Formats: sequence, structure tokens, C-alpha cells
Amino acid sequence: MSQLAPPGLGETKTAFWSAMGVSQQLDEKNSSKTYFGLGYISGDHETDPLHAPSIFVLNQEFYHKLNPNWQYSYALSYRRQHEYDESFEVMESDEIKQEFRVYGRIGYSVDLGSFKWATTLRQEVRKFYSEDFAQVPDGLQLRTRLKTQLLFPLDNDKENSIMGSAEALFAIADDRDTGWGNPEYKESRFCLYYSYSPNDFPVTFDLGYMNDLIGYGHHITDASYIAMDIVINNPF
Repeated sequence: MSQLAPPGLGETKTAFWSAMGVSQQLDEKNSSKTYFGLGYISGDHETDPLHAPSIFVLNQEFYHKLNPNWQYSYALSYRRQHEYDESFEVMESDEIKQEFRVYGRIGYSVDLGSFKWATTLRQEVRKFYSEDFAQVPDGLQLRTRLKTQLLFPLDNDKENSIMGSAEALFAIADDRDTGWGNPEYKESRFCLYYSYSPNDFPVTFDLGYMNDLIGYGHHITDASYIAMDIVINNPF
């Protein structure tokens, strides 16, 4: 399940995410994935998902397979994101927020007939800075993510497949003035991907859709993402 799923890009009607990565098997039990990605958003008053640049992501993750069902991973990530004012009209008024992230993930997967089912628990530590590395409100955050997904091959060679997933995110933040807040539910993300991975060519192509539901109750905002990525498999 190699999709480079889009990050959350805040309150926007639509968004576009593209990424390119390299996946490398290091030995029998260990592997690595490196990727960079770019995100664009429409904002609240537009529907064009390419209306304004939103984020740059650079990510490095290492995986270790414990047995045929269990796997853990750990990663480092850098993200540089634009933050726009409410009018979203004066492009020069945006600000830059930088994020450094470390996370660990434990996953369980099993074959259910033709389907492959995987569930992962991911714990993140996120540190935010302004463009000049000044401190920002809620500058330190702990976030927990629980995700489940199903993969279904469309042919006997498993070159074509579809994947559906659902993920819930919870977070607690440390404000520089008021200290730690309370753990809160933040959002849910639902993805549907088509993947093409030809057996005679070491590249995987992914095309997907994500629906991001931010908040809960009467305070939900909804965003639709178009996503595409390319992963080069074992080039070394």
C-alpha cells in the first residue's frame, strides 16, 4: 500500500496534491521510503484546486517487518506551509509556517481472501515555527492517528488495484502562554485510490480522491482533494 496520501491542508473547498517518491528494500526485513510533495488549495471562495500554493513536504520513513502480519516504522518530516488571510484575495498577505515532525507507527495487516486489510496506529510529535524560526502559538503538538484500509487487486497479476481507507486524528497542543490543553478529536479523512504497478517496470502510479472532514457536530468543514503520486521501486 504505497500511496503517498495528501496531508491536511486546512479549511478549503478543494485541493490538489502531487508527490514523487523512492521506495527501497534494504534487506529481508527493512525498507525505506523517501518522497517530496506539493499541495495547492482553492480557499473558501474558489473551487479551483490549483488556485494557490499551500505546502511543500519532504519525508523520510524507515520500515521494519516483525513477521508476516506486524510492521513498525519511524520517520522524519519537514513541511513548509502557506497561511492565508480570510479574504484569500491578497496573495502577498500570506504567512509561512514551518513544521518539523517525527513519528512512529505500528501496523497489522492480513489477507482476507482477495482483500488485504491493514490497520495502523501512528503517534506524532510536531513542532511549529514561523518563517524566521520564531515561536508560534500552539507550537508543540502531540497527535495520534488511527487508520484502517482495504486493498483489492483488479487482476490476477496484481498490477491494477484499488484501495479505500478511513482515518481519525486526535491531538493535544502546548501553548507557549497557557500550557497544555486537553486531547481533542480533530478530523477524519476518507480516501479512495486506484494504483497501477506494472510487473515489468519498477514504478507505481497512484490516482486518488480524499474527503477531509474537519471538526465535529455543527462545526464541520468539508474539503475534496485530488491526489496523484509516482513511486520508483528499488532503484538501487
